[in-house]
Amino acid sequence: MSLKRHFTLTLSCPDQIGIVAAVSDFLAKHHGWITESSNHADEENQRFFMRQEILADSFQLDLCGFCDAFAPIARRFGMDWRVADSAQKKRVVILVSKLEHCLYDLLARWKAGELEVEIPCVISNHDTFRDLVEWHGITFHHVPVTPDNKAGAYARVAHLFDEARADVMVLARYMQVLSPDMCRDYAGRIINIHHSFLPAFSGGKPYHQAYQRGVKLIGATCHYVTEELDEGPIIDQDVIRIDHSDSIPDLVRYGRDIEKTVLARGLRYHLEDRVLTHGNRTVVFR
Repeated sequence: MSLKRHFTLTLSCPDQIGIVAAVSDFLAKHHGWITESSNHADEENQRFFMRQEILADSFQLDLCGFCDAFAPIARRFGMDWRVADSAQKKRVVILVSKLEHCLYDLLARWKAGELEVEIPCVISNHDTFRDLVEWHGITFHHVPVTPDNKAGAYARVAHLFDEARADVMVLARYMQVLSPDMCRDYAGRIINIHHSFLPAFSGGKPYHQAYQRGVKLIGATCHYVTEELDEGPIIDQDVIRIDHSDSIPDLVRYGRDIEKTVLARGLRYHLEDRVLTHGNRTVVFR
C-alpha cells in the first residue's frame, strides 16, 4: 500500500470490451497518477474485477468530484463500484469472548501503527478483557449473551456499532453465532476467523475433529460472515503441517498462531480495499 495519500477505485461488472480503456481514459483526463493497478476477468461467470490506486495529489478532483464524474461510466458498464480515500481511516469494532490471542495481536498491530485504523470500541459477552482494552485507551462494552436475551443483546451490539460509525466488525474469536438480521444488515462488513481450513471442519471444536480424522494439515480461515454458519466468502487461509505425535493441545497451540496471522492479513486486505466479492467467491488483489 502506498504511504502517500491516494484514492482507491474498486469495481466489478459484466465483462465486456472497453472497460479498461474507459477507466484509464477517465483517470488520464483528470491527471490521475496510477501507483498500483490490478484486474481480473472471471471467464466462467463473465465478470470483470478491477482495483486502481491513484495519487490524490495528482488528481484534479476531490473525492466527491471523483464520484460524480465517474458515475456515468459506472452506469454505462453496469458497475458495482466504490472510491476510498486513504486519508479517512477506517473504523474497526472488535468483538471477543474469552480467548485473547487474536485480540492481543490486533491491539499490538494497531498500537505499533501496523494497522492504520481507528478502534472506537471493543465489545465482549464477558468482562474478562476490560482492563486490557481500557489500558489501550479504547472503550469497552460488556454485552452479555444468553439463550434468553440474544435478540436484545445483538440489537445492542448493532446499536454500538452504528453509534461508533464503524466500517467493519471483526469477530476475534467471538464465540457466538450472530443473528440472521445482523448478517444481512452488515453484509460484507463482518469479518470472522475460523480455526479450521474451511470448508473442512466447520462449526465447533474443529481441532478435535481434525485430530479424530488424523489429518496432516490444520489451518485457519478468515471470511465474511453470512447467515449460513462458516459459509461466507473466504478472504484468506493458511495451514501448518502436523503429524501423528501431535496432541489436541498441540493442534490448538499451533492453530492459534495461524489464526492471528490469517485474521490480521485478511483484515488488512479488507481495509486496503483489496477484496471484491461476487456471490460466495472473492477476488483478492494482494
